[in-house]
Amino acid sequence: MSKDAVNTAAATPRTDAAAVPADAGDAGYSKDLKARHVNMIAIGGAIGTGLFLGAGGRLHNAGPALAIAYLVCGIFAFFVVRALGELVLYRPSSGSFVSYAREFLGEKGAYVAGWMYFLNWSTTGIADITAIALYTHYWSLFTDIPQWVLALVALAVVLAVNLISVKIFGEMEFWFAIIKVATLVGFMFIGIFLLATQHEVGGQTPGLGVITDNGGLFPHGMMPVVLVMQGVIFAYAALELVGVAAGETAEPEKVVPRAVNSIMWRVGLFYVGSVVLLALLLPGSVYSADQSPFVTVLSKIGVPAAGDVMNLVVLTAAMSSLNSGLYSTGRILRSMAMAGSAPKFTARMNRSQVPYGGILLTCGVCVLGVGLNFLVPAQAFEIVLNVASLGIISTWVIIMVCHLVFVRRAKDGQVARPSFRLPFSPVTEITTIAFLLACLGMMWNDPEVGRKTLLLIPLIAAMLIAGWFAIRRRVSRTADQELSQLTK
Repeated sequence: MSKDAVNTAAATPRTDAAAVPADAGDAGYSKDLKARHVNMIAIGGAIGTGLFLGAGGRLHNAGPALAIAYLVCGIFAFFVVRALGELVLYRPSSGSFVSYAREFLGEKGAYVAGWMYFLNWSTTGIADITAIALYTHYWSLFTDIPQWVLALVALAVVLAVNLISVKIFGEMEFWFAIIKVATLVGFMFIGIFLLATQHEVGGQTPGLGVITDNGGLFPHGMMPVVLVMQGVIFAYAALELVGVAAGETAEPEKVVPRAVNSIMWRVGLFYVGSVVLLALLLPGSVYSADQSPFVTVLSKIGVPAAGDVMNLVVLTAAMSSLNSGLYSTGRILRSMAMAGSAPKFTARMNRSQVPYGGILLTCGVCVLGVGLNFLVPAQAFEIVLNVASLGIISTWVIIMVCHLVFVRRAKDGQVARPSFRLPFSPVTEITTIAFLLACLGMMWNDPEVGRKTLLLIPLIAAMLIAGWFAIRRRVSRTADQELSQLTK
């Protein structure tokens, strides 16, 4: 950590609640993200391919009760973001939960949180560029172009956007979110119109009869609904981006509460509302994992080019996810590098105040994904998507553990909680952690992919332990240097 960075961190204004210096990794960032950017980043994090594509197969397996699964998982996802929002108002940081893990769990906690988040987004990035290539192949104009070439082009475009400036990133996410929201709103208007007019959809009259005549709310029993939750929870991954983005907005105390609180009704409207509409329009057995459920409905009523439009939307969702992954890991890795737990070059920033070192490291892992697309194009998506699931579960659990420690310290008078709080602590945190671990355990019921993913946990743990022993002295030296600078 440089002397200038430490001095900047020490001089950073903080609230009376923060008894510790601001994270040195927060020094040097611009504050160019506006309220509309952060709000749309929150929406974009809540709406992705998990809804546009994943809902079809889940409706087929679980039936109309999928709406309950989305609601339950959405409530727990909201708890995680609400806890993170309280920590953000206590001390805004671009290092987000890694910075909070450092303060409340120590350097080991920050090390685990940061590298598991990196594992999540680097593997998600591979899944995203694979998805982008697959979606692009949908159009005949691109079918002759190798999948790995399309993946490389997508990665290059998003990398360029991220390196220019945070404002460009914010604008890109803003318009990506607009496209996704406009698509959902448009579909919901069409669905409500079909219900109101009793217009036939695929030879069936929409309404409650579609549900009652095809097995009811739980056509296959309760167990498929329980099992599908392990996939549904991952549909909400990226909601924690609000915490990272807060470090680059001028007024986090105003922007973050609005963005976090709005997530709940957006989840209710877009996820639960969309699934309820889909269930009222067609039986769950008609939907499939191979096609977006929205395309299924629109094609049944003869809407021209429904497939083309939805393919463009899911392509946008994948680009948005890749964009967010490069953005967030760049900031997280810089926070870690300033503490000595990530490579030094990931702390570097360009003239536009963008941490390009961390972004390039994530991009480098994604390039391996381009190779994966070259070697095993058919299996590339499934291989990496399940590894990413381990990263997001661990990240959310760490956020809740950090909040538990934060509340305990507040009760001891060491820190002061802001007025924007997670309700019913510590019951909320403990219940959320138990639910997330249960979702992880449910992966064992999938012998083909989920069980193999869980078997990776000992390997990942061994790599983390080996990595810590390799860098612990550097972390200790960095902490000593920072302490000596701050006490001068």
